[in-house]
Amino acid sequence: MENEQQTDTNIEQGTQTIAEPAIQSPRPGISRKQWTLIVVVFLVAIAASFRSGLLMGNNGFNFDAKQFKIVNQKDQPTVVDYGLLWEAIEVVADKYIEKPVDQQKVLYGAIRGAVSAIGDEYTEFFDPEAFASFKTDLKGTFDGIGAEIGKRDDLIVIIAPLENSPAERAGLRPKDAIVSVDSKLTVNLSVDEVVQLIRGEKGTDVVLTIYREGQADTFDVTIKRETIEIKSVTLEYKQQGDKKIAVIKLSRFGEDTKTLFRKAVDDVKQSGAQGLILDLRNDPGGYLEVSVDVASYWLPKDKLVVTEEHSQEPSITYDSYGYNTLSGLKTVVLINGGSASASEILAGALQDYDIATLIGEKSFGKGSVQELVELEGGGAVKVTVARWITPSGKNLNKDGLNPDIEVVLSDEDFNNDRDPQLDKALEEVVK
Repeated sequence: MENEQQTDTNIEQGTQTIAEPAIQSPRPGISRKQWTLIVVVFLVAIAASFRSGLLMGNNGFNFDAKQFKIVNQKDQPTVVDYGLLWEAIEVVADKYIEKPVDQQKVLYGAIRGAVSAIGDEYTEFFDPEAFASFKTDLKGTFDGIGAEIGKRDDLIVIIAPLENSPAERAGLRPKDAIVSVDSKLTVNLSVDEVVQLIRGEKGTDVVLTIYREGQADTFDVTIKRETIEIKSVTLEYKQQGDKKIAVIKLSRFGEDTKTLFRKAVDDVKQSGAQGLILDLRNDPGGYLEVSVDVASYWLPKDKLVVTEEHSQEPSITYDSYGYNTLSGLKTVVLINGGSASASEILAGALQDYDIATLIGEKSFGKGSVQELVELEGGGAVKVTVARWITPSGKNLNKDGLNPDIEVVLSDEDFNNDRDPQLDKALEEVVK
């Protein structure tokens, strides 16, 4: 969220991102080293070398060129010489006009560059300050504009503005590309760096330069930062003819979602509602376990919800808990381009088992798994470790989800506060 434990996205929300865009706790019975051996060995090696090998002197650094063994990577050299790195750092320390060089900043920059060199848009390093900010993402309270942001095709994009947030009220939409923040270009910046630019004190303004697909020119949007407090689950009822329809809106899969969703389900069952619309539009995701928990209200026990597919290790399957309390209630699910990660897991399972009809627009397609590993120095690495596959075999990260009934929300609809997607869902749920 603005900127996943395994996560999915980054919330500017206080998820980067928006946000971090589903989160999952470390798995019982499996050590952290087993999951993150490659990254941890790599980063520890760099950190240790900086601490012990780089000492500032009158004429620059004293350093030793180090060689590190690379483990558990097929078709890679068994030894990599990091002498080039130390040499480059010595040149900068010796030649740079401004002295002294901030070596802590150099260390964080080296680690950040090493991690980003993997080439995965969701794998990144957090220094301690950024990590402290990131840990607030899914708690539901933060200062900012209330938008989940991520990276797509090397662009920083809005995954979803949060409901009733300053970002939504300012007209930001899923897949809007953020070109600059307060005139600072976002090219070559990480999601976390952009998140830090967007965040700020409540009551202050931030100016985003936006590129929207289909428009020739960029445009500026000025947004006043607020303290955002959003419950992850809301419930309302609508009348469609002579039938009472429950509408449950999930804004994220966060720490409060299990409790709030159970309360909503209890209310729906007691209300005598004759249909249910589950609104996952602009839901950027959150904790993987929460998506499995929510899916369990429609599924019997031990039904496959999602498969976590790893490159070298065995796949992990997540099965339903079998609450099964909503299985007899006709259900329609609303999705759009801002439905990502945990939202796609839930919607994909309900679609694959023919439990619900999906209405709206194609989902975002964020089906990779990130594990958050805290480092001894106070920072953390968020690293992509797997991808999600629906029960029928859809690769969420590659394909996203196509609705069963496509209904596009046009600019005219948006500007005039019309919701043809919800209208179609109400029509469909009473058939």
